Amino acid sequence: MFDSPLSASPYEVLGVSPSAPDDELRRAYRLRLRETHPDTGGEAAVFIRVQRAWELVGTPEQRAAYDRTRGSDTEWEAWRAPSARADTRPRPQTYGEPGVRRRARYESLMREWSGGEVDPYAPAVVGRAPRDLRRLLATALAEEGTADAVAGLGMGFTLWHGVAVEPEGQLDHIVLGPSGLYGVMSADFGGVVGFRAGEITGPSLGTLAPVTTLLAQIRGIARAAKVRFSGGIVVLPDDDLAMAVTPLGRRRDLPTAVVRRSALPSLLRAGVPGARVIGGNELFDVRSRLRASIRFS
Repeated sequence: MFDSPLSASPYEVLGVSPSAPDDELRRAYRLRLRETHPDTGGEAAVFIRVQRAWELVGTPEQRAAYDRTRGSDTEWEAWRAPSARADTRPRPQTYGEPGVRRRARYESLMREWSGGEVDPYAPAVVGRAPRDLRRLLATALAEEGTADAVAGLGMGFTLWHGVAVEPEGQLDHIVLGPSGLYGVMSADFGGVVGFRAGEITGPSLGTLAPVTTLLAQIRGIARAAKVRFSGGIVVLPDDDLAMAVTPLGRRRDLPTAVVRRSALPSLLRAGVPGARVIGGNELFDVRSRLRASIRFS
């Protein structure tokens, strides 16, 4: 949960300075537990975040290890581009590379911002970067995380990553399988989110309207390929959602849902509630149309 470039640090979650004495840290932890406990009106997801913050800095040894890794320019591999690895799972047919466009943009902007003399993935460097840059890296990581989550869906599925949408944009993923055809957005807003009127809300979103954006991207691909989508899905880090799957109902006549990344494969196998199933000859026709029309960003 604290691996996101946008996440608050454990100290920020507990409401203390990184230099606070151990006894002050302990008092802050107990206070935050009482404030966020669901039995006293707190949110379960925030309560869990407080507990996990304590797990990272609750003892002098844990705290020293966290400070040594995240507070310096030392090597830390979590944010670097994933290397190729052996995978023996039956794999879906896959096109495109997740995260590539946003990583390239992130590295270019980081060189411009920093003067090009620093490691763009060092935790201390990322922590000092403007929020827009950190959001770009967080979204690239989210794309890669989603791609890894769906890589084991099996040979009955076809995946497209980093799909170009005119005039300029990207639909992160398209998934075609027995349960339907889905447009999928990978996102990370750096904290727990809520919902209102079929849209994702939260203090870190500002003017962003992810579901509205996703549906516009889906419409663009649907028009270009002359296909009908079954639904739209927004994928978020597990710790940012109180429930594994949150159906948002029909938006622009398309069923939509927000899902924890770990629950995405199960949702895609079962289908979004209310989504139109695609089968038989139509599935092959949709696959052919998408292969012929999709371009990558």
